[in-house]
Amino acid sequence: MIRHRPHGSGHPYSVDTEQRSPVVPEVGQHVVLGVRADARAIAVRCDLEFRPDGGETDVQEIPLARVAQTSRGRTVDGGHLASAAGRLARSQGGWSVRIDDLRDGGAYRYRFVASREDGSEERTAWHEFCAARWIAAPDALVVHGASRLTADVAEVLHDGERAWRVRFGLRLEEGERVAGFGERYDRIDQRGTELDAVVFEQYKSQGAERKTYLPMPFAHVVGGSGWGFHVDTTRRTWYDVGATPEGVLAVEAEIGPDGRIVVRFFDGDPTAVLGAFLDGVGRATELPDWVFRLWASGNEWNTQAEVMRQMNLHREYGIPVGSVVIEAWSDERTFTAFRDARYEITEDGAPHRLADFTFPADGAWPDPKGMADELHARDIRLHLWQIPLIKMRPHPQGQLAADARGAIEADVLIREPDPRGRLRPYRNRGWWFPLSLMPDLTDPRAAAWWTEKRRYLVEEVGVDGFKTDGGEHAWGRELVYLDGRRGDEKNNTFPVAYAKAYGDLLESAGRAPVTFSRAGFTGSQAHGAFWAGDENSTWEAFRWSMIAGLNAAASGIVYWGWDIAGFSGEIPDAELYIRAMQASVFVPIMQYHSEFNHHRSPSRDRTPWNIAERTGDDRVLPLVRAAVELREKLVPYLSVAAREAVRTDRPLMRPLFFDAPQNAEVWDAPLSWLLGDDILVVPVLEPGVEKIDLLLPVGSWLEVRTGTVHTGGGRVSVETPIESIPVFVREGATVSEALR
Repeated sequence: MIRHRPHGSGHPYSVDTEQRSPVVPEVGQHVVLGVRADARAIAVRCDLEFRPDGGETDVQEIPLARVAQTSRGRTVDGGHLASAAGRLARSQGGWSVRIDDLRDGGAYRYRFVASREDGSEERTAWHEFCAARWIAAPDALVVHGASRLTADVAEVLHDGERAWRVRFGLRLEEGERVAGFGERYDRIDQRGTELDAVVFEQYKSQGAERKTYLPMPFAHVVGGSGWGFHVDTTRRTWYDVGATPEGVLAVEAEIGPDGRIVVRFFDGDPTAVLGAFLDGVGRATELPDWVFRLWASGNEWNTQAEVMRQMNLHREYGIPVGSVVIEAWSDERTFTAFRDARYEITEDGAPHRLADFTFPADGAWPDPKGMADELHARDIRLHLWQIPLIKMRPHPQGQLAADARGAIEADVLIREPDPRGRLRPYRNRGWWFPLSLMPDLTDPRAAAWWTEKRRYLVEEVGVDGFKTDGGEHAWGRELVYLDGRRGDEKNNTFPVAYAKAYGDLLESAGRAPVTFSRAGFTGSQAHGAFWAGDENSTWEAFRWSMIAGLNAAASGIVYWGWDIAGFSGEIPDAELYIRAMQASVFVPIMQYHSEFNHHRSPSRDRTPWNIAERTGDDRVLPLVRAAVELREKLVPYLSVAAREAVRTDRPLMRPLFFDAPQNAEVWDAPLSWLLGDDILVVPVLEPGVEKIDLLLPVGSWLEVRTGTVHTGGGRVSVETPIESIPVFVREGATVSEALR
């Protein structure tokens, strides 16, 4: 076996062994040509031809050197990579060659030839590319609004046949700050940094890696005249935010065959800029009041008895709960049937109804509908976990195999070209559920095929919402969607369509469209709620998550939360857990969750009672109880504030620069936010903090802990005992009664 894929796996941040890098190389630069060969190959060469325009072809045979192998961004199997993928990587050899000083005015043609010990050879197909150069392109940009371009003409990267990218600059004045770009974990002000916008599953450490599940090519420019911009594309974009050179925000974007891209400029303060952006991409759908109550979840709550035990413990410890999210409910194959349920296989993949299932009394889920009814009687909503994939490893059997056949026959899958250019179902290249099939949820017919299999869960079992996890699995510019468009244009849109498909199902069954997603892109604002994704239980991750929520809010996401104090690894210490709970009282979605730990002891559940028992800290339970009780009192305020956020475009969880865009101090003050118009929250984001010097917005503010009234517009210093974090209420606001 010998394999070369010019575009690689589509991993946006890693070069695979068998790809060309860069895919579109530039004149005068270099290109690395890579190939993967099986263990029988003792040598590999590259047959390279350069055909100059009107000249004689230059032919070379170049031996390749062995290189370290990579597979979908990883050099070893581990993390989410399947063991099968690891075995495959170990059995194959990586080879590459670097070609320097690429020439203009012609085309490169190449193939690889592997030699074996028995004297036989195996060849790849021929591949071609032309070295590209940046050229002026007067028609590449379509500008709406008052232009901030640094030059009248943009440049495109053109290889003689088509343009692949466009680049242009935007003027940045001294003192202007740049915020937004979707959910960003590292900082609020991005000036002086470089970043890109592409949907990516960054498992933990998002702030350090500077990668995100939920990017947007949209930003605020704050501190000068007030403006913002949206690069109106679903393709990947890159930004140098005044890093090199200063005073210029450099933008680069992939473009389609038409060679054009739309850039929209918005004028005004941050609220006006956000409103103009949302006019084009859509606003949040108002969700019911119950989403503001505590959400509880644990990956080891994998039986009906365990779920109800945990709900009973909430009641026993006096900690109100409003929603339970069950991740480990399904058979782990179809994600439509409860584990242990018995039913007849629908050979064409058609949907089941509740009456089709028998639930053994001694099974994991003896009565799902009875459980849902009992939860509802206790005023607790039920959410079930989902992934947008058809698992193909291990080899599918039973209903899963029928679903795979049915999806292929119904033509509802994303496709990819095989080595001969023929279309076949796309197999997930990510490290989570590798090689799975992926329904094209951007297509209404395919989305309906997929969600109808879940309709009985809503209409008959009584499920109130879905945790729409894992929307980041579409990799590769060459993928083909059902409308004929390719992955470079469509992959970022998949998580938007994913949440919409489940929201449409819920609404069609007479329920609110409550989805809980981690991935998204421009347009996600209109579809459900979001959480910040997977993180460890560290103070650093706590800070990253709060920053992520503020950036998401500045980009139009209203309903946002996080895994309180992190969900992965060892449990948080008592102080971190308490401080995280106190801050989350004032975050739009308040939910805790814990990662699967194979039921090992001691438990790593993030329940208040487990944290109290594990840490031995007797402050945990009473302080968490007080925090959740306070949250219950705030639900009416949050409901009104969310409605106002949707109506006015003033974020529910609002960065301070929205209300004071000309105040440079907001960028240097401790991380804080306004929750609606009348509550100021200053989380404690480090251990051992006894006092915080914070910035109060203009106005009169009541310090909730002490009852002291402070005059805003400057800094005040307040104490931070473990019993509470600094919270202030605008003097005279009715919500002050709830906070007492």
